[in-house]
Amino acid sequence: MSSRTDKIRGTANEAVGRFKRRLGKVTGSPAMQGRGAILEAKGKGQKALGGVKNIVRHAVDRVTAAAHWTR
Repeated sequence: MSSRTDKIRGTANEAVGRFKRRLGKVTGSPAMQGRGAILEAKGKGQKALGGVKNIVRHAVDRVTAAAHWTR
């Protein structure tokens, strides 16, 4: 997946997880709260992965450009 896709999916999972966690709190369902917290954490991880992919891609681009420039 691309970094953009990871960030988009991460944002969606984080939002759905936050909703489920809050719904579980309102309804008194610890299971729903737990599932929501897990999904929210997954979303945060996906967003972080997307950011790391973006950083690595830019670093590779800079190294490649520098290598071509020195030839």
